[in-house]
Amino acid sequence: MTLTTRTIAAPVVPTSGALRPLGIDEVQITGGFWHDRQQVNGEATLAHIEHWLEKEGWLANFDRVAAGSTDTEGRRGREFSDSEIYKYLEAVAWEIGRVGDSVRSAELETRFRAVVDRVAAAQDADGYLNTRFGHAGQQPRWSELEWGHELYCLGHLFQAAVARERTAPGADDGLLGIARRAADLIVDAFGADGIQSFCGHPEVEVGLAELGRVTGDRSYLELSALFVERRGHQTLKDIEFGRAYFQDDIPVRDATVLRGHAVRANYLAAGAVDIAVENSDAGLVDALKKQWQRTVDRRTYVTGGQGSHHQDEAFGEDWELPSDRAYSETCAGIASIMFSWRLLLEGNDARYADLIERTLFNVVATSPSAAGTAFFYANTLHQRTPGEAGSPDEISPRALSSVRAPWFEVSCCPPNVARTFASLAAYVATVDGSGLQLHQFAPATINTVLGDGRRVAVEVETDYPRSGRVVVRVVEAPADEMSLSLRVPSWAAGATLLVGGSSREVAPGYATETRVFSAGDVIELNLPMRARFTRPDSRIDAIRGSVAVERGPEVFALESSGMEGLGSNEEEFSRIEIDDRVQPAETGRVGEADAGARLTVSLRVVPESTEGWPYAPELRAAEDASEDADEDAATFTAELLPYHSWGNRGTSTMRIWLPTVGA
Repeated sequence: MTLTTRTIAAPVVPTSGALRPLGIDEVQITGGFWHDRQQVNGEATLAHIEHWLEKEGWLANFDRVAAGSTDTEGRRGREFSDSEIYKYLEAVAWEIGRVGDSVRSAELETRFRAVVDRVAAAQDADGYLNTRFGHAGQQPRWSELEWGHELYCLGHLFQAAVARERTAPGADDGLLGIARRAADLIVDAFGADGIQSFCGHPEVEVGLAELGRVTGDRSYLELSALFVERRGHQTLKDIEFGRAYFQDDIPVRDATVLRGHAVRANYLAAGAVDIAVENSDAGLVDALKKQWQRTVDRRTYVTGGQGSHHQDEAFGEDWELPSDRAYSETCAGIASIMFSWRLLLEGNDARYADLIERTLFNVVATSPSAAGTAFFYANTLHQRTPGEAGSPDEISPRALSSVRAPWFEVSCCPPNVARTFASLAAYVATVDGSGLQLHQFAPATINTVLGDGRRVAVEVETDYPRSGRVVVRVVEAPADEMSLSLRVPSWAAGATLLVGGSSREVAPGYATETRVFSAGDVIELNLPMRARFTRPDSRIDAIRGSVAVERGPEVFALESSGMEGLGSNEEEFSRIEIDDRVQPAETGRVGEADAGARLTVSLRVVPESTEGWPYAPELRAAEDASEDADEDAATFTAELLPYHSWGNRGTSTMRIWLPTVGA
């Protein structure tokens, strides 16, 4: 359908597509797991981020440029640190829109404008804006496209300006003007007759696309399309990781799977969807859908995490998904959501919403601590040794241990989480000409108009994922027929839909009720929330013979904390096996800060072998050893907790995939 041109307070607003996104002024999350996360984000995380931007001197970099102090030695942070200020501004813009008129909104507004003023003071007269390049004592503009991140930083600036314009149209803070001057500059510099290259780190593509949508300036969309089409022709300098790291090995249209640096790959794919939709390019859309599917089928962890290489933060080959070496960067999870959401808007396929939910619960929600002031950068699925707790004032290279860190030398993840949580309501529901679609489950109010202008309002009541009951109560409905569609996750075989006292089973996908609705009508979706064992494809060598435990959208983990010392080191943890003949049992709640229940499973510790050589000459010898171990193994029960809650009880070992008895 063709969308209206009115302002929609959402991160992604295509001008056409199967579905129209709803803005954060149309959907409010009113309680439950995600509301709690949004509250912590707004009340603690944003201030925490601003504190570190000041403490590390990344904000002061703009002051130095404004004052003419541009020597490289005095600048703080990595070459891309400007982007963290822009992501912070985007997060604050969404948060101001989320909380509406309030004392906290006024405080945020003051902080927002103060930072924008400092950014504005550092912008050159022709629109160039960067604190690392382009000034006296620095490298020239656009001289380090492989690694310089100049365009990457501007992409985040554009997204911040879009968030501000969509939540406060016509605001006089000047951010949109800053973004447009910078965008006009790069249109001239990199247009059809300009520099025939692009940024080593995709991001400017999505920023330009949304800036074009919000301003109506087609030149921004056209430049974004040029950047997408130029990639894959071996333009950038080759590096030790290969050009796939930059996605400059194969043209976007010819690729069959996401590869290289996982964040870069997903950002590029998201921008390519934007351009394909705006240009009605069905061939490019189809290519991206195929890439998404193979990536999900063969290169994605059970958590939804992506990226199995530490050295280049990259995807591995098909089936290369080792738990203990999982990188699964938080930013890659957020970028994956950006890609999936755009495909969902284009084609209304529940698969995309399923992956968004999995990634939100098991990657994005895993990163921040309960207090919202410490974060995982990477999200391993198997922590072999307990990490060492650091100081809350200590910066971390990456926080690869089982301890969340307050800040990083490369601190892309905290502000990325912040902007995602602040805008999360925009991913809950959509409309089309015939009705309303509910993609993610949270207590919420939805008040909007359908694609044909008819008004509809509903209230959603649920404590999902603690239970699978989702109630949609109609508050206002058109006088004629409309549809209400509720997503049924792929794991929810046996789900039922209750309408007017009549219940029917509904298959995974979307359960749709089409009729004339009246105020007070209720639709109730019931999803089976029993815990289940999940088994990996046998081609994933690293976890063959293991199982994971899931309940609803949550993946569960075994953590040594709370196990009375058992499993406190990898030597013990490596000898734990799960009895997958005994179904997990729900025994209680983890706590109010967590969404799911504790699950009890039956485990055993296999006695340590006295033999030095771990390989047997014949199969029979291995079977004998297994039988001997059965006689001596100590059996016990242990509690699993939602993976997103791990690491909150101190340093520990942890694993998601558990070897089965006799495997």
